[in-house]
Amino acid sequence: MKFLPDQYRLILDSLAEGVCTVGRDWNITSFNRKAAELTGVSPDEAVGRSFGELFQCDVCECATLLSEVMRTGKTLRDVATRLRHRGGGSIPISLNATPLRGARDILIGLVATFSDTRPLETLRKELRHDFTVGDMVSKSPRMRRIFDILPVAAESGSSVLILGPSGTGKELLARALHRASPRAERPFVAVNCGALPDNLLESELFGYKKGAFTDARADKPGRFALAEGGTLFLDEIGDTSPAMQVKLLRVLQEKVYEPLGGTRPVPCDVRVIAATNRDLSARVADGRFRADLYYRINVLSFDLPPLSERREDIPLLIERFIETLNAEKGRDVQGIAENALERLMRYDYPGNIRELRNIIEHAYVLCRCEQIQEPCLPPQVRSDPPSAAPENAPAAPRARPLHLPALVPEQEKKLIAETLRSCGNHKGKTARELGINPSTLWRKMKRHGL
Repeated sequence: MKFLPDQYRLILDSLAEGVCTVGRDWNITSFNRKAAELTGVSPDEAVGRSFGELFQCDVCECATLLSEVMRTGKTLRDVATRLRHRGGGSIPISLNATPLRGARDILIGLVATFSDTRPLETLRKELRHDFTVGDMVSKSPRMRRIFDILPVAAESGSSVLILGPSGTGKELLARALHRASPRAERPFVAVNCGALPDNLLESELFGYKKGAFTDARADKPGRFALAEGGTLFLDEIGDTSPAMQVKLLRVLQEKVYEPLGGTRPVPCDVRVIAATNRDLSARVADGRFRADLYYRINVLSFDLPPLSERREDIPLLIERFIETLNAEKGRDVQGIAENALERLMRYDYPGNIRELRNIIEHAYVLCRCEQIQEPCLPPQVRSDPPSAAPENAPAAPRARPLHLPALVPEQEKKLIAETLRSCGNHKGKTARELGINPSTLWRKMKRHGL
């Protein structure tokens, strides 16, 4: 049976996956209905346009991956990444690509398919009972209370003070408040008050007029101007000087500020979220922080616990970091080995979540197995004696029980080989199908020469 072009179009449009084909010149030759839905670009607009112009990924260089397919002629399977929609936001997808060959097996282009994995991500969250707000993930009771209050705080528009040690995610919480607020469509602007001396911080916050100082050759808007209508995040506000505290208090009370060299107050409509790792109440008591500014920024407050007090979140955070790294690097690391996780569950994390993220990235770079192993962890983690966990620390989750039946070697090899074939040689899927840990599967495959 010979298909006509319109029939080919109907077949492609009936598929649940987005399909895009490109020629050797990287111009798009076909683009189905699902691809249009996921990208916000119509098929009529896409066909004939450059692939790299329209098909953009946030955390994975699709063009780089597909260039490798075009160069080597090798198929790309199940790469997790995100696809940017023209209307804004991004969509998690699974990307596949296969070379197209013409007469005499000459490469003439490739076909890329991408599946929307949002339902899978939602199901995964429901199954593992994970609780997320913005980019934060937690099942800790203390964090759950914060998550419960957050929507009301975001809606209120009042000033917020976020307390907590460095590395606990204060800026992530500030961004979550902004995204859940009526100002979500307006800018979120962050500035670290502790990183700049007073004169630079003032010009950074309020801007300056031409001629305000020697090198001021043109007007420059400050962070308050850039955040107009949105949210300004003042990190490490506890490190500001008394003089700067006076200027900030005026903005919060009167909703106006003056750029350096300016002669007229400038009105502003900005919500302020402040954060600090200092004990501000103690600083107020000893006179290092103005009481009136403290009460002005402390209308609503959140106190983020250190990671050592929410150890039940460590496995969730590790899983989230590995998923992110897989998407960035185009790899498929299948989690972390049990002994490595036990070591991480007992570490103290002086740098909190930021330190855990760096530890996982260090281990991920060194990992050459399908799971992160204990030798991949940084020396400071491995040298920490694996003493008994603190009383409030939950036990590290156990690996799934081994469901692979006890078989003689030849039977075991046959079963693994058949399961590998049925799973398209995807080792993670094969391990799940057999009910064994991916590292166990890797050892068995090595033993059997598979």
